[in-house]
Amino acid sequence: ACSSATHNISSAGRMIQYGDADVMIAGGAEMSTCYTGLGGFAAARALSTRNDDPQAASRPWDKDRDGFVLGDGAGIIVLEEYEHAVKRGAKIYAELVGSGMSSDAYHMTSPSIGGEGAARCMKNAMADAGLSSEQIDYVNAHGTSTPAGDAGETQAIKAAFGSAAQNVAVSSTKSMIGHLLGAAGGVEAIFSILAIRDQVAPPTINLDNPDPECDLDYVPHTARQMNIDVAMSNSFGFGGTNGTVIFKKLS
Repeated sequence: ACSSATHNISSAGRMIQYGDADVMIAGGAEMSTCYTGLGGFAAARALSTRNDDPQAASRPWDKDRDGFVLGDGAGIIVLEEYEHAVKRGAKIYAELVGSGMSSDAYHMTSPSIGGEGAARCMKNAMADAGLSSEQIDYVNAHGTSTPAGDAGETQAIKAAFGSAAQNVAVSSTKSMIGHLLGAAGGVEAIFSILAIRDQVAPPTINLDNPDPECDLDYVPHTARQMNIDVAMSNSFGFGGTNGTVIFKKLS
């Protein structure tokens, strides 16, 4: 599912927390641009049909969005217990401080009304991290460019963040690389970690005509240099399986 890699990272982190491992390798890889992958999602009417303008087809939160663009890829990270990493002189990019999950139990392809399941997932991750919504600087959103999904995630962020939703930078890197399905969470976790390292929020491209229902700060068009101490990464899969991980700059 679209949240598989995020769940993998969450589970790997917990295994280290529980003392069952010192080092874990976690993430996801998928090649979906095959006949069955394209045919299945086309039959589900989940894909963009903007075939005459493919570079602009993935346009999260734009009022003219009409579905996602499939991509292939892999994203893998190494998680390691802190003292173990320091002892061997590892280069530490960030700390995994929290993770959350939830299940919509609502519909096979559509998010729950008001984004309730996704909001609960983000709240679970923030509670696990011991952080408030005001402490989250950047959200790498699931942001697939589907009409229902983008609106639902916007509602979910508002529900989970409250008044802080208007201040947090949110972007969809799927606007640039497409939807990697089971690999998406791994690649987007890396985007989030590098956002902390480089102090840059990646942009949402193709956001030319913002949907009035999607009214958060989506970092349109160009990357933004900004202070990022804490980054959240969301993955919300078909069937209502939701995963969120939170990374923090190592102090």
